[in-house]
Amino acid sequence: MKPIAALKNLVTPWSDGLEPSDAELDAIEVELPLILAERDLLDAQIMTIDRTPSEVDERRIRRARNRVLAARRDLANRTAGSTVSGDAA
Repeated sequence: MKPIAALKNLVTPWSDGLEPSDAELDAIEVELPLILAERDLLDAQIMTIDRTPSEVDERRIRRARNRVLAARRDLANRTAGSTVSGDAA
């Protein structure tokens, strides 16, 4: 019987690229407002799972949905306005 170790190249090859690259960190930073808005929406929805939503809860969920839509719009406008080198003019 052969022992299996996590660091053996046959099972999982070790890579020096385990940390996120600068480009990946920049992409996360650009998407962070959307991520936070979606988290807030999920929090608002979770609070009403085991009970009937009150008027305040419904308002909180509606506002959270509006923040998600606004963050998606801003992200789409930001990515649509940026050009990548090599794009057609």
